[in-house]
Amino acid sequence: MRDVCVIGIGQTPIGELWEDSLRDLAYRALQQAVDDAGIEKPDALFVANMLAPRLSSQAHLGALIASHVGWRGIEATTVEAACASGGTAFQAAVRAVASGMVDVAAVCGVEKMTDATSGSITAALATAADADYEGAHGASFVALNALIMQRYMHEYNVPHECFAPFSMTAHANAVNNPNAMFRKEITLETYMRSPVIADPINLFDSSPISDGAAAMIVCPLEMAADLSKNAPVKVLASATAIDTVDLAGRINMVDLFAARTSAQKAYEQAGLGPEDIHVFEVHDAFSVMAALSLEAAGFADAGKGVDLAQAGEIAINGRIPISTMGGLKGRGHPVGATGVYELVDLVTQLRGDAGANQVRDAQIGMTQNIGGTGATVVTHILARGI
Repeated sequence: MRDVCVIGIGQTPIGELWEDSLRDLAYRALQQAVDDAGIEKPDALFVANMLAPRLSSQAHLGALIASHVGWRGIEATTVEAACASGGTAFQAAVRAVASGMVDVAAVCGVEKMTDATSGSITAALATAADADYEGAHGASFVALNALIMQRYMHEYNVPHECFAPFSMTAHANAVNNPNAMFRKEITLETYMRSPVIADPINLFDSSPISDGAAAMIVCPLEMAADLSKNAPVKVLASATAIDTVDLAGRINMVDLFAARTSAQKAYEQAGLGPEDIHVFEVHDAFSVMAALSLEAAGFADAGKGVDLAQAGEIAINGRIPISTMGGLKGRGHPVGATGVYELVDLVTQLRGDAGANQVRDAQIGMTQNIGGTGATVVTHILARGI
């Protein structure tokens, strides 16, 4: 198997992009990525998306987007794993290159959500849950995460305000990200006074509905110098694990088993541990998920993820900076694209291009992309100079 690296990245701003179509968003992100890499076109394209068949009445995105970009004749496929689609598509691209089946692969995560009605979006997002055991009973995706947060607060005796630093940190980091949806800091008072969506989740515990696209170019490490002027960012690990889709089927609702298992696999692949990670892009779709990810990845004991946040250790200058460009809460959460945005943010950090949000001496970083309430989790570890 060949070592794989990232040589190009691209992204659109995230927001309510009513004037941009799904294919146009993908085009913009992919064009940026190939321009950044300095290549003409890839051998294969992996498109990450969750909701287009329901919200845009459009499937067959691999061929649609590849042909729209002008890449007729290449391989192209669509990857869906709920909110973990982006990380899963990147893993597919990495494996294709590592195996030698292709030399240059492109990944594009794209989602168009805001053109639809709120009811349609809620119903579409609920397909990430178990249709028979959860959806049939009217459980929305927010409601399921509210159950997790309620259990966490009960199990560990954690008051609601202890989750505020996750949202406050994400918003503070988003201020310096020109592509973020919410470039405004919030206070503890703002957090506590925000309306409840599904008790105990309030407006600032939840990531926003949004549109956007992000893209990456990967190739064999041995070919990077010939293909691109950019210093390569090496993929040290790519690992996935699954759990039951329905919450009721899990042994412990506040132990993200798939997140813990995929992180352990990734550490083993890379020959590293939590102490070696300089930056961690978490899947903070809800603030409780940020806490659970920190615990599952070994940065805190069970029930202590909130303590890291309270102590300021998740800030840019903290022990384990998270959501460094705003995360899902501040940057936005176009669900099928989110895993790719996380990876683009991490590459930006490892290149030293994060500006005011740069984590000092960041050489090794990790992303964790979560599908559903933790049913599919993809963990990646990337590095520069190794």
